[in-house]
Amino acid sequence: MKILFDELSFKICQETTKKYSTSFSFGILALSNEIRPAIYAIYGYARLADEIVDSFHGYDKNYLMQHLREETIYSIKEQISLNPVIHAFQQTVNRYGIEWELIDTFLRSMEMDLRPVNYDSDLYDTYILGSAEVIGLMCLRVFVKGNKEEYQKLKPYAMRLGSAFQKVNFLRDLKHDYNILGRTYFPNVNMKEFDTGVKLEIEKEIEQEFREALEGIKMLPHSAKFGIYLAYTYYTSLFRKIQQTPAQKIISERVRIHNGKKISLMMSSYLQFKMAMI
Repeated sequence: MKILFDELSFKICQETTKKYSTSFSFGILALSNEIRPAIYAIYGYARLADEIVDSFHGYDKNYLMQHLREETIYSIKEQISLNPVIHAFQQTVNRYGIEWELIDTFLRSMEMDLRPVNYDSDLYDTYILGSAEVIGLMCLRVFVKGNKEEYQKLKPYAMRLGSAFQKVNFLRDLKHDYNILGRTYFPNVNMKEFDTGVKLEIEKEIEQEFREALEGIKMLPHSAKFGIYLAYTYYTSLFRKIQQTPAQKIISERVRIHNGKKISLMMSSYLQFKMAMI
């Protein structure tokens, strides 16, 4: 029965999220049961593309990305895929009206990682739009359950939050991206000269985006508000730790928030939420 395959597909997306990201797993668990599977599906799909460009060394990554694009198009049109992650994703796309433009923009940013890119400000903004901001917009489509007016009202805040998350990821993963993958996302930055001044400029951007994003979180539907606030709390905590870490240390080691701290953050976030502090 197809219903069994549907259930399996969403379960695999859930397990994918747990395997790759404890922080997002905690956040998604705090969403309402109704919308949780769709967010797992979006994360699972994004992870497929990430794995192709970041991990599948020795394989034809260009072919794999093209195959992912073609399979995505086919699955959305025909409402079926033999790949469980893509199958769950297409169901989410069709149910919540996620437009192809968002998916295409995401895939284009992932394709940018297939070759060396010297990022200027425009390319940097383009990459962040596709790799992070549109993921936030896909999730927002789920949160507002098709309400176009609510979507338009919350759209800029979702984009700010996605951008802030991605820039924190860039700082956190600086060592791996630069030393292993040979990537430098920050525009006009010579990594051999990455110092406190450069780091402070990047942090200033992130600080402003987090501040704006919080206003949008306060306006989210109740079914999504706590889960997104939890993810926000985790990322701002990680950001504070990065701010306290010297620039040269950022290049040589990955800054982490351990699971025990994440659980503590979850509890404190829940108390703030229940006390209507957001």
